[in-house]
Amino acid sequence: MPLGADVNFFLPHRVHDGYGLSVKVVQRAAQNNYKVIVTVDNGITAFEPALKAKELGIDLIITDHHRPHDHVPEAFALVNPHQHDCPYPYKKFAGVGVIFKIITLLYEKLGLEIPKKAYELLLLGTVADVVPLTGENRYWVRHGLQYINGFESYSLKVLKHNSGVVKPVLSSTDIGFSITPQINALGRLEDAREGVKFLIGNDAAVVDRVGKTLYELNQARKEIERSIFADVKREIDSGAIDITRENIIVAASHSWPPGVIGLVASRLVGAYGKPTILLHLTKEGIAKGSCRSITEFNMFDALHDSRDLLTTFGGHSVAAGLALPTANIAALKERLEARLVSLITAEDLKQKVTLDAEIKLSDVTDKFMHDLEYLQPFGNENSQPIFYLKNVVALKAPILMKDAHVKCSVFSEGIIKPLVFFNRPELFEQLLAHGDQPFDVAVQVTQNHWNNKVSLELLGYDIALKEVV
Repeated sequence: MPLGADVNFFLPHRVHDGYGLSVKVVQRAAQNNYKVIVTVDNGITAFEPALKAKELGIDLIITDHHRPHDHVPEAFALVNPHQHDCPYPYKKFAGVGVIFKIITLLYEKLGLEIPKKAYELLLLGTVADVVPLTGENRYWVRHGLQYINGFESYSLKVLKHNSGVVKPVLSSTDIGFSITPQINALGRLEDAREGVKFLIGNDAAVVDRVGKTLYELNQARKEIERSIFADVKREIDSGAIDITRENIIVAASHSWPPGVIGLVASRLVGAYGKPTILLHLTKEGIAKGSCRSITEFNMFDALHDSRDLLTTFGGHSVAAGLALPTANIAALKERLEARLVSLITAEDLKQKVTLDAEIKLSDVTDKFMHDLEYLQPFGNENSQPIFYLKNVVALKAPILMKDAHVKCSVFSEGIIKPLVFFNRPELFEQLLAHGDQPFDVAVQVTQNHWNNKVSLELLGYDIALKEVV
């Protein structure tokens, strides 16, 4: 370490070690004569491990950004902006942001300059954790993007190659959709230490080898996600999960890997507009899973008020993790359903597309894209604008790509632009039947980089078909 400390690290294996700090990890640290443990992005609910650290004479410094429960662990120090007595004005850091603030203070006290690599890791972690890109997060993500677009680390170069990104300048959207999903696969490596060697090591051979593994794991993860999504969709289509009566989707399976069900839960919330809980059923009779919610329904508060049914829980208002006896799943579902009905309206549950402005095809120019850049970086709570485009006509028949994506060209006022809908295969038949009749569409404007050429493209969100005369 640049400061001369004798530092080691431990990354819990999701299956073998569970999440976060455990009594076993504290005991192992004591046996190896470590005197300080610093947690990152976990620890706010590590009550027993904190007591064990105190008992064994280890100074435990907890850094976390998950919401505290009614009380907090007994630790040497606890840094979490969500503590009720924390005076720091900005509260929405990811776990990586909290530890970055401590590193900043440490280097400042010592009069040293922070290693540049810290800005890259801060960027990747902030975007990967999908925290709001407002306030300080927005500042640091912009700073990180400027850094990586001026100096590209070897590990980032490998990740770009894996994802097929050919753009000369990366945006926060590129990081979120192309780069960080591969980093999330680090948690599925059999030896998590390999992931650290990949991110901060200097051995190109190791980076290449781990990068290849990450690519393969990420491809496998996509297939697993599709399979789990299809499993839940079958339950919905068959009526086993009746979304006409039920306001919360709850599904469980012994075969779903716990490391990916949170990602699928997010997709289900997007597809059906309902809070979703997916659970991995263990042989020991415990269900472990992830929740994703809509902004109108605070899942953390809901779990907190149902904690008598749970073994553990933690997280945020729209994303949380939990564990509970399998026998309690039905009772939890019933209680959450009753809570939701009492707090939000049917209108809250309707899926909506928020439109930022109306445009015409003639507005979609290079200057338009240049002006949009001032609003970057885009992400949670600073979404890329969605525009309302009226009375366009599809030229020729739409194309269905990979049974998932729909592509066509739209025409209006003498201008033609390509239009693509990702993961909206149901729109193919609708557009095909609609023929050459005008329709309205909600779009984002993006740049497409292909064969060393840059063109403007419309990324479709939804359509409003007019009655065919």
